[in-house]
Amino acid sequence: MGRPTIGIRAEDKNRWERRAPLTPEHVRELVAEQGLAVCVERSAKRAFADADYASAGATLADDLAPCPVILGVKEIPPAKLAADKVYVCFSHVTKGQRASMPMLRRLLELGCTLIDYEQIVDRRGRRLIFFGRHAGYAGMIDALWALGQRLAAEGSFTPLEHVRPALQYGGIDEALAHLSRLGEHIRHLGIPPPRRPIVCGFTGSGNVAQGAREVFDRLPVVEIEPEELLDLEEDRDRPRNTLYRCNFQRHHRFRRRDGGPLDVEELARHPERYESGLTPFLRHLTMLVHGAFWRPPQPRLVTRSVLSELFAAETRPKLRVIADLSCDVDGAIEATVRATTPAEPVFVYEPASGATRSGVEGAGVVVLAVDNLPCELPVEASNHFGDSLMRFVGALTRCDWGRPAGDLALPAELARAVIVHRGQLTPSYLDLARHLEETT
Repeated sequence: MGRPTIGIRAEDKNRWERRAPLTPEHVRELVAEQGLAVCVERSAKRAFADADYASAGATLADDLAPCPVILGVKEIPPAKLAADKVYVCFSHVTKGQRASMPMLRRLLELGCTLIDYEQIVDRRGRRLIFFGRHAGYAGMIDALWALGQRLAAEGSFTPLEHVRPALQYGGIDEALAHLSRLGEHIRHLGIPPPRRPIVCGFTGSGNVAQGAREVFDRLPVVEIEPEELLDLEEDRDRPRNTLYRCNFQRHHRFRRRDGGPLDVEELARHPERYESGLTPFLRHLTMLVHGAFWRPPQPRLVTRSVLSELFAAETRPKLRVIADLSCDVDGAIEATVRATTPAEPVFVYEPASGATRSGVEGAGVVVLAVDNLPCELPVEASNHFGDSLMRFVGALTRCDWGRPAGDLALPAELARAVIVHRGQLTPSYLDLARHLEETT
């Protein structure tokens, strides 16, 4: 019997997707130290050259037919799925996302097995394999670029005008160094009076939000509580050479309709008793950066009706940018009516009409909604992701996938992430059958 073989597929979602689940250095370790065979599907756009994988000991191929287990990053087109394979990727099926139901249906038809990285969590529910922090890095860089460009389009020139989109930096280190230099400019020369104070609100405490705050904090920042927002603009003694950051915790994001305190268990059981708690804060923010986990039927955090009311006021609202780093279309941020790409990362949502226009100019709020932000930092993102995936690769290759789902010899973290096994939904994911029926 030959060595256990694992395949690495060529990503094909769009021209921006250059990430890989494992880098040549990871492959070198798998081949030399673990005795595995690695087959890499050729790709002209991957951030790592085919030749580097070959030098690391991988076999280059035009398809992955010999590989029982195939690692990818993004969803796989149904036409490219093969019978009886084990696929590991971000499938985007667990919320019943309509766009991914054709892939799920085809996996079932072909008798495949599906493992989703997003479901590989520890006992406390914390994700173990993720690109999230790099999504936060790229998203915050893009958000600062969008804010600088929007203010410049209005005739207000700030140091943020010089921020570039994440894709235009050579990597995260170069971007952070540039932001630090701009931060020194702000620290010494300040923000022009008409735009002071610049206030950025953040949602979330996970990897995405942490990455975004790490980038933002390269600028001179003062952290305040959301309750302090109401008085900030009246404070004539506030510094002119700083930006402000406030973090909206869950008790800020959701409030009971009857005014009572947040009960997390009740929110899960009776979301209809709650509404967004962000509404009174929005008028005091220059930018909202959304990185919190959200799923229906939780109340939306920013609704179209709230934005319509805000932008219908006689005085132009302070809010300039919403950076939806989670990019759930028609989700927590209702103005995220479509996803964007690194080529055109933002659009203006015009509340009066519900229309959108690409760019930063228009009678509304700029929305950043790139749905694959980590691909803007493909090398660092792949290095980090592969480091966390390596501990599971051996188990994936050694597993006897012909056994029933309950008898698979897998670490518990992997076993919980098996969504489909041999063409059948596993017990924890049977509810997906309902979503499949709805999209038939």
